[in-house]
Amino acid sequence: MDARAADSLAGLDLIEEINRLKKERNAVILAHYYQDSAIQDLADFVGDSLDLSRKAAATDADVIAFCGVRFMAETAKILSPDKTVILPDMDAGCSLEDSCPPEQFRRFREEHPDHIALTYINCSAEVKALSDIIVTSSSAEDILSQLPKDQKIIFAPDRHLGGFFNRKTGRDMLLWPGACIVHEAFSEKELIKLKAQHPGAPVAAHPECPAHILDHADHVGSTSSILSWVLAHEAETIIVATEPHIIHQMEKAAPQKTFIGAPGADGNCNCNMCPFMAMNTLEKLYFALRDLEPRIEMSEEVRVKALKPLERMLEMAGSAVGKGDLGDPDQPVAPAAINSVDGDC
Repeated sequence: MDARAADSLAGLDLIEEINRLKKERNAVILAHYYQDSAIQDLADFVGDSLDLSRKAAATDADVIAFCGVRFMAETAKILSPDKTVILPDMDAGCSLEDSCPPEQFRRFREEHPDHIALTYINCSAEVKALSDIIVTSSSAEDILSQLPKDQKIIFAPDRHLGGFFNRKTGRDMLLWPGACIVHEAFSEKELIKLKAQHPGAPVAAHPECPAHILDHADHVGSTSSILSWVLAHEAETIIVATEPHIIHQMEKAAPQKTFIGAPGADGNCNCNMCPFMAMNTLEKLYFALRDLEPRIEMSEEVRVKALKPLERMLEMAGSAVGKGDLGDPDQPVAPAAINSVDGDC
């Protein structure tokens, strides 16, 4: 933030001003589980990326302020084309999105014309538009169970997530070589040491983790699934192998328990904080609501093409999406505003 912007914030109560602007703009604020705790606490909805976009689409808000990363805000725009979608920092990208440039993915698909593309939602709108079915970590297995065993499949962009489902389902999907820098940072050696320090403490891990981390997990699932599982588990101490900001929701819901972030190679979990998620701040959220910038824009052609594989997922596995999300209990949620379409692929 430059000095001029900092000066304009002098004496402001940021929380009060953000809430004022939210009302003035008729905005809804979304926060992913990996956001800073202060942003989570003022959001209308906290949760996984797709379910947040669906909740926002079901409101009468004119503006969606998405505190997450760029592909998440793009998904909100795909589902809510008539709403203004703003992202506090447009540089808040994603290593998975960056690992799969659209033109490279297009060429890869052309090289494998007998494959369909199951693409993880952590990708750009352009890559979604080149895909057959979008999947989330909670819906992928359900969708795979509905596809013929002999169907050739490209899974992109996360090779660890794709590998997890290959092992779990017996598939042999062709994996795009992308990975999440956060989940790759966990250290097996340090995790084993941590488990020895806390005998009996179960491990919950996100399937974006490499196999050598998942091998030590008692539960593997999406962020929502992890949250639900750790809250229901009888253990008093639980090790969590995903981005550590989700622990804020765990501690709020179960303050009597101890949640420990899985360590990185240096023996702590600081290296596992997503640097892209951290780009969003209360200050930037204030300016985004004030100026309605930066905003997500895309061509209608790309939006419609990207919507199709999202709708296929919701038709095939809609009940598996967004389980366990949290939100402001005083904020009513209308029925989902997304209608499924023909799911052939």
